[in-house]
Amino acid sequence: MDRIRILVVDDHPLFRQGLRDVLQSEDDIEVVAEASDGQEAIELTHALQPDALILDINLPGMNGLQVTRQLRAEHCTSAVVMLTAYDDAEQVLHAFRAGGSAYCPKDITPHKLVQILRQVVQGHYVADDHIFDNEGLQAWLETSVEKAGRSYADDSREAFSPLSPREMEILQHVTRGLSNKEIAVSLGISHQTVKNHMTAILHKLHVEDRTQAAVYALRRGWVRLKD
Repeated sequence: MDRIRILVVDDHPLFRQGLRDVLQSEDDIEVVAEASDGQEAIELTHALQPDALILDINLPGMNGLQVTRQLRAEHCTSAVVMLTAYDDAEQVLHAFRAGGSAYCPKDITPHKLVQILRQVVQGHYVADDHIFDNEGLQAWLETSVEKAGRSYADDSREAFSPLSPREMEILQHVTRGLSNKEIAVSLGISHQTVKNHMTAILHKLHVEDRTQAAVYALRRGWVRLKD
């Protein structure tokens, strides 16, 4: 029997060790590597081609959503199980729109996490204790987006869609209190370009101003003020 090969990504060594201990106790699961940040996760995924990643959203540098988005853009087929302490309904939608296969709060039981891993490596998606194929996931997303007050049909490209790398970079600067002009100077782009990106960020996050955007990101663990 082929073992399920897992990459564990979290910046807390003790938590990684706990996950490794849980997973290694299963006969059909092998932890092939650990990563402590987003860039390392991408490099190890390309090098080792694990069957699945267990990926924290709140990471130094690139967050888990950014990692997942990049892996999907690069046509990586590894399943991604997102694990987070910042659990809310909108975060779930962001996770799946970024390309996640499952979304789990960090207080999940070991038994349930193992079950989810076995499901996602078979090509399934797991959300809210439901198991979906791709068609079922899209239907669930449509319903969930509408419940969140967004029009999926009229705004399907933007509602809860992942921020681009540049948009996330700008949002990180916003959370640190920089003005649009200061961001433009820091990134070497025009003031108007920053304003255009900010407009896109506000639209994607469905917030009214840059302060709300910063709070939105911080509450969900997308940005760390100390990074």
